[in-house]
Amino acid sequence: MSARGPRGGNRRGRGAGKGHRRVPGGPPGDRPGRRQRAGLGGDRVEGRQAVRELLLAGTRPVREVVIAAGQNQTGALAQVAELAAELRVPVKEVARSKFESMAVTEAPQGVIARAAPLAEHDLEELAHPADGRPPFLLVLDGVTDPGNVGAALRTAECAGVTGAVLGRHRSAHITPAAAKAAAGAIEHLPMAVVPGVPGALARLAGLGVWTVGLDVAAPATVYEMGVAAEAVALVVGSEGRGLSRLSRQRCDVVAAIPLSGRLSSLNAAAAVAVGCFEIARHRPPARSEGP
Repeated sequence: MSARGPRGGNRRGRGAGKGHRRVPGGPPGDRPGRRQRAGLGGDRVEGRQAVRELLLAGTRPVREVVIAAGQNQTGALAQVAELAAELRVPVKEVARSKFESMAVTEAPQGVIARAAPLAEHDLEELAHPADGRPPFLLVLDGVTDPGNVGAALRTAECAGVTGAVLGRHRSAHITPAAAKAAAGAIEHLPMAVVPGVPGALARLAGLGVWTVGLDVAAPATVYEMGVAAEAVALVVGSEGRGLSRLSRQRCDVVAAIPLSGRLSSLNAAAAVAVGCFEIARHRPPARSEGP
């Protein structure tokens, strides 16, 4: 498995063994604050699970909840109504026809919320999680399908990922479709939006974070990586193109998911699932209690 330094030089040869952890670029106390920008999105949330998690998390103001009339308010929908009442969030019930004209996703499940946009985090902040754990990041390199982005973020949060990185250009952000597919993960997963993924990988190298890129042509597999327990970022490219050339060059480790069937690649969100849970297998559990 290849292992490259931040300038592309060979640091550990092609072995899969664990190398020395790099010294972070600054102390954890020197974290820049979060900044509010227009690029990340997330101000419109559709779907029962996503809206319920938005209200439960309480990480950003919710301006309004819109519910389609004529529904049985049980299960998650009943919880949405109860939480909105507790938080004094205005709830508007509208006719089904009007609701359907308002919705932008294919299956909004009878509920829409309008909220403050998600706050962007700085890359340096993601490299130093507030709870002191080694960072476990997900970097999406040119994934343009919002459903894939949302599904990837949901999987990442469940696997214990501590932060996600998206490109500012040529990448889907948190659209209503992405928010619905994420099913609430966006409320718990801090995200950075960067001008370019290759540059972000170089910055992560300086911050002491190993980068592992998934590439079907890599000589070794994800099961042989030696840095899963370290400060690490999993880098996943788009379905058709995979990792960009510059991103692949900037990754410290490049690994393949072995495939046994006739198809040549996995869906991007499925690749994220395999990679994230393989890394998670080598790390201590993120939670000490709960199911």
